[in-house]
Amino acid sequence: MRFASLGSGSKGNATLIEAGDTLVLVDCGFTLKETRVRLAARGIELGQLSAILVTHEHGDHIRGVGPVARQAGCPVYSSFGTACAVEDKPASLRNTQWQEVRPGRAFRIGELEVLPVLVPHDAREPCQYRFGWQQRTLGVLTDLGSITPHVVDAYSECDALVLECNHDPRMLANGPYPASLKRRVGGMLGHLSNAQAAALLRQANTDRLQHLVLSHLSEQNNTATLALAEIQAALDTGHERIGVASQNQGFDWLQVI
Repeated sequence: MRFASLGSGSKGNATLIEAGDTLVLVDCGFTLKETRVRLAARGIELGQLSAILVTHEHGDHIRGVGPVARQAGCPVYSSFGTACAVEDKPASLRNTQWQEVRPGRAFRIGELEVLPVLVPHDAREPCQYRFGWQQRTLGVLTDLGSITPHVVDAYSECDALVLECNHDPRMLANGPYPASLKRRVGGMLGHLSNAQAAALLRQANTDRLQHLVLSHLSEQNNTATLALAEIQAALDTGHERIGVASQNQGFDWLQVI
């Protein structure tokens, strides 16, 4: 199994996961044209996609889902709440091969077992995803404002993890956002801070992590240096396994063996 990112941040998100002949895209916050370019940079064409999975309805995650799915001819998986939230919007999933996912109920797409995980975020019915392949587990966990016991249980035994480190609380407090947006980002239904991400890792079995990628970093309220320092402090060993996803480049293919 391998995984890569087309970009990660408030301007657009998309993560590729491949196992055998199965290739899925988690979210697509880029236009169809931009998605083609970013896929090509990873050696992928639209027609290779087996499915697109959507975490929630915010534009930086769903902007290109409909056009990409229709062009690729692949199904779209999301919660019922997410599909309803965009029913009358440009990001509507109409005329796609939409499939409902139910948080907590695992299902298969080709060679991948997929578990949708309910998370606390300010969206209609948001869920993140954990993927299984041949006794290996890959977690994608972004866009949540707090760490619940359910989240810890779902992501504590991963072989690879894409984990949100959205903001540094001090930078957020002193940054350019209006007060209402600061409250949203830092609230229980907002985004994970570096410290919250580190707290999750302290409750997880990090010894089995082959890769840990810090993602969805805010360009205004965080830096890679701050995120890495916080996460490295939570891990006794294995700092060489940690990477950082960028908005413009995402990250290149990583192999889970």
